[in-house]
Amino acid sequence: MIAVFGSLLSVPRETAKPGAHEPVMLTEVLEYLDPQPGDTVVDGTIGLAGHATALAERVGSKGTLVGFDWDAAMLERARERMVGAPLNALHLVRDDYRSIPARLAELGLAADGILLDLGLNSAQIDDPGRGLSFLQDGPLDMRMNRDDREPAAALLNRLTAAQIEDALREYGDERWARAIAKQIVERRRSAPLRTTNDLVECVLAAIPPRAREKRIHPATRTFQAIRILTNRELEDLEGAITAIAETLTPGGRLVVLAYHSGEDREVKHAFKALSEHGFQVLTPKPVGPTPEEIFTNPRSRSAKLRAIRRETTTPEGRSSWRQSQ
Repeated sequence: MIAVFGSLLSVPRETAKPGAHEPVMLTEVLEYLDPQPGDTVVDGTIGLAGHATALAERVGSKGTLVGFDWDAAMLERARERMVGAPLNALHLVRDDYRSIPARLAELGLAADGILLDLGLNSAQIDDPGRGLSFLQDGPLDMRMNRDDREPAAALLNRLTAAQIEDALREYGDERWARAIAKQIVERRRSAPLRTTNDLVECVLAAIPPRAREKRIHPATRTFQAIRILTNRELEDLEGAITAIAETLTPGGRLVVLAYHSGEDREVKHAFKALSEHGFQVLTPKPVGPTPEEIFTNPRSRSAKLRAIRRETTTPEGRSSWRQSQ
């Protein structure tokens, strides 16, 4: 029995069980990633292993799956769900997906397919202790890795109004960014922000009732922006995607699910650059979820899927990375 995992956990085949998690755009992910029996596939944000269990079924008993997550609790949940998966090898890594190139090198592997789902999973959102939801009161934390970085409350209690405003605009496309930042700074003069309700109250005080959107909660964009800021989710995202794509074998594919304009823009730029150096973009425009999926899973509504494939030779005719090793 495997008790505690560290930075790298290899699960023996005989102990490796699919879970009952509903992942975003699963049909489209499998279509564009196109995993084949015996492939080595990577789930860079494994979460509750919804995508991973489907990938494991596709690559089968001769295949290998490597799953990454910087959230220790999610990685343990993934381990539990993957027990019994029909794989030759399963490796679970507690690390950010940006470490994929280095970690694959440590394992002596090259990827035939890589998935990056940049969104949160339901377990994270629904846990009030994480401070990710504006619907439940809890500590204003928002960190994916609680062993690293400042919690959201610490950031909001020390940043200037201008810095908070910039984050709300850049990461949340929040048109009330200035008013919300002003409310945060004014509120903390009397008492520091500590809980998710504290932040929600700042948002509601800043946005007039008549100006609030009917489709989403007024605090949606603010919580998204502060979460991205807290975890530095867009830090060198374009460069990370480029480096990750370079680990693919000839014909290998990378699929990315993004959930807001900042993420999708970084993915688009990375794919455009890669297309000039031996890669083919498979999605000229991002693919979204079907109306049926949005109805059954409203959290998928903002998802945008982009996919790219490594060519077998570069435009100059040189052998690709895998062939030159």
